Amino acid sequence: MSVSATVFNQTSNEHHATRVGAEPPVRRIVVVGGGTAGWMTALMLANSAYGSAIQVTVIESPQVGTIGVGEGSTPYLRKFFEGLRIEESEWMPACNATYKNGITFDKWSTRPGFESYFHPFASMLDNLTMTQFINNVHSRLNYADVDAHPDRFFIASRLAREGRAPRPERHFPFEIWHGYHFDAGLLGAFLLRKSLELGVRHVPRHVNEVVLKDNGDIGSLRLEGDEMLDADFFVDCTGFASMLVGKALKTPFVSYAENLFNNAAIALPTPIDGPIMSQTISTALKNGWAWKIPLTNRFGNGYVYSTDYCSPDEAETELRAHLGLLDADVEARHLKMRVGRVAESWNRNCLAIGLSQGFIEPLEATTLLFVQRTATAFVAALEMGDLGDEARQAFNQTVNAQFEGTRDYIVTHYKTNTRTDTAYWLDNAANTHLSNPLKQLLSTWLASKPIVAGLKKGIFGQGYPTLSWYSLLAGMGLFPDPEQMRPPTPEEAQHDLAQIDNMLERSAMNYPDQRDLLQRIPPMSTEPSLQVYLW
Repeated sequence: MSVSATVFNQTSNEHHATRVGAEPPVRRIVVVGGGTAGWMTALMLANSAYGSAIQVTVIESPQVGTIGVGEGSTPYLRKFFEGLRIEESEWMPACNATYKNGITFDKWSTRPGFESYFHPFASMLDNLTMTQFINNVHSRLNYADVDAHPDRFFIASRLAREGRAPRPERHFPFEIWHGYHFDAGLLGAFLLRKSLELGVRHVPRHVNEVVLKDNGDIGSLRLEGDEMLDADFFVDCTGFASMLVGKALKTPFVSYAENLFNNAAIALPTPIDGPIMSQTISTALKNGWAWKIPLTNRFGNGYVYSTDYCSPDEAETELRAHLGLLDADVEARHLKMRVGRVAESWNRNCLAIGLSQGFIEPLEATTLLFVQRTATAFVAALEMGDLGDEARQAFNQTVNAQFEGTRDYIVTHYKTNTRTDTAYWLDNAANTHLSNPLKQLLSTWLASKPIVAGLKKGIFGQGYPTLSWYSLLAGMGLFPDPEQMRPPTPEEAQHDLAQIDNMLERSAMNYPDQRDLLQRIPPMSTEPSLQVYLW
């Protein structure tokens, strides 16, 4: 297996202007709703090739708070900051942020030896171990007793275990394509300041009414005080309220409730001291899972669960017991979730971004990923000067496919669980509401056939690379019964895992302790970063 590395060239607005017309297709864009989604979108619009030719305004209601719980990211957030030329040394301390190598999934499986596994973020170092991992997975699927647990094969899992940051010392060239943990409220405030620096207007007013034109488009907003604000294009960042796309334009909502059972969450902070881990931990509980996210000043904790299987009070008690806080006077924050997506993220002259667009529970920290992807795709359409029906339909088709692919990956965690302690886990394992591509992927795997070709061709598994799918399915122990295993043939036992252990152990020594690095975050390299996919 090899790494396909794509270099993201961060180009100036002046250079981009060579491929856009002198006149932008819209001149006034209003973003309704602030928070991380609203300000991230505003920044990306203000940073488009048109620059100040487009006036971006953010309407942020003082009466409506933001969810502000999602405190983890995928590696794509790094591209966002690099595109704006914002150094980690600037934004990370301002947001109490830490580095993230990936996610540990604990107690999702009861299969011996597979009770826990780590979903790693990719590194160029994985070129040296990916082939051995895939070969061992295929051998084990064919009943050969070889080690096929993903944790042994990838540098990111070793760094996470040892609390090391994914940025190596300068003399070692193999960086991890890392993600982050951060305080969502502080990140929103940071992005607000950066938006104002780029000329974005901030109007702290409540929107009382969305006024439609005769043709059905959004024409203006009636603000508190009866002031009217009109624009050419609107962005709906009003969260689950979906004030513009949902309520005003009546865009249908496609629910994922049959696929993903969870519809509520509880958030609870705890103190942090000593080493700072460089991973998110997801621990399966009775009726959902608990997250643990390290910031520089605290742990973010929470419980994502289904109210069909327990009450909010029961869930809070279970979370407090899990954290050892049954008698502690720490306030818990209860949240409701609507899992699914709108049928059209871009409907008429309005684009939904963030929770108004859709939400797939926070298991793989994809919320900001969808914000970033959606805004990036829209800015690309804007810069091409094409906001017509054909562009809109192609846009929605792409966004919807990304939602479906991500949903399938999340569903697989639940479908492959082997817990039998509650009806919640039994029902998840028995759930037959799977997409046809996911059914095909799982049936191919269970038939002991490689899924690589299907992933490469996009037949199934869209949205995640081979590394992720193999780590999930192998990490959950989706292999034949250990009692059916046979000794491996010489060909099946060809890989010297002790050599891999030695190589990763020596390589890990080049990565600093997470807390130590956070105290002295160096500037990023001036070279374009690599987005690494393992296929």
